[in-house]
Amino acid sequence: MLNAKITGTGSYLPEKIVSNKDFESFLDTSDEWIFARTGIKQRHVIADNETSSSMAEIAATRAMQAAGVVANDIDLIIVATSSPDRVFPSTACLLQARLKINDCAAFDVQAACSGFIYALGIAHQFIKAGGAKKALVIGSEANSRILDYSDRSTCVIFGDGSGAVVLEASEEVGILSTHLHSDGEYQDLLYINNPIKDQKQHGEQAFMRMQGNDVYKVAVKTLGRIVDETLESNGLRKSDVDWLIPHQANIRIISSVAKRLEMPMSKVVVTIENQGNTSSASVPLALDLAVRDGRIKKGEIVLMEAFGGGFVWGSALVKM
Repeated sequence: MLNAKITGTGSYLPEKIVSNKDFESFLDTSDEWIFARTGIKQRHVIADNETSSSMAEIAATRAMQAAGVVANDIDLIIVATSSPDRVFPSTACLLQARLKINDCAAFDVQAACSGFIYALGIAHQFIKAGGAKKALVIGSEANSRILDYSDRSTCVIFGDGSGAVVLEASEEVGILSTHLHSDGEYQDLLYINNPIKDQKQHGEQAFMRMQGNDVYKVAVKTLGRIVDETLESNGLRKSDVDWLIPHQANIRIISSVAKRLEMPMSKVVVTIENQGNTSSASVPLALDLAVRDGRIKKGEIVLMEAFGGGFVWGSALVKM
C-alpha cells in the first residue's frame, strides 16, 4: 500500500501587524483583557492588494522549494479556506493559475478552522488510492475581510495568513492516520451568513458570528476525545507523541489538550500570541515554523488537531 509523506512545508504572513492596543481606540477592550482571555498579543492583516490565493501562492512556492519539486510535478491541489477570493472559481483553481500548473484536479475544502486537517485527510486518501503522487495541501485565510470590527468577541481574535505542505506518495511511513468528524447541531454557535442570499434577505452583512463561551466548552470536550481516538487507532501511548500542533484558537484550549496528552507546553507548537487565530491556516503555519526552526525533526511523531464552525473537528497523526 502506498504511504503519503509530508516532504516540504511553507508559509506566509502579511507584513502588516495589528496589536491589541490598536483596538483600544475604537473598542471597549484592552491589551490586558484580550491577552488574558485568548493568549493573543498581535495578528497579521493582509494588504488591499492581497487575497487568500496570493498568500497561498507564496506559501505553496516555499513548500515546493523545500520538497524539491516544481510546478509540473504537482497533480493535486486542495485549498482549505473560509475566506475565498470568489464564490467560484475555487481558490485552488486561482492558485493553480498563479503557479502555472496545468490540467490537475484543484478544489477547495470548506471546513472552517479544521479545513487544513480535512484537506490533508482527503489528499492522504487520494495518494493511498493511487489517484495522486504529489499534492499541494494549503490552508489560506483572509479573515480580516469577514470580521465585524464593532464585535469584540470576534475581531480581536482572528488574523490572516497561509500555510502549505507538499504531500507525496512514498514507501516510507508518513501520515499514520487522519480522523474527521462533524456535528451540524451546533451550526448557530459559530457561522457566517451567505452573502448571496442572507445578506440581501435579512439586510445583515456576512460577518463572522460566534458564541464564544459555548464554543469553548464543546471544543475542550471534543478535542480531548479525538486525542484518545487517534492514539487508540494507532496503538500508541501518550508518551509516543513527540509534538502537538493544535489549532491556534485559544491558549486555554491548547493547554487543556496538552494536559490531556500529559505533554509539557515545551512540546506544543504555540503561535497564537503573535498570529492570532488564522483559522484553517493555523496548523500548517505552526508546522512550517517548527520544521524550519529545527524543533521538529525527521522521524518524530506529530499530532495535529483542529476544531471549527459546523462544528467540525479532526486530527492527523504524522511521522515526519
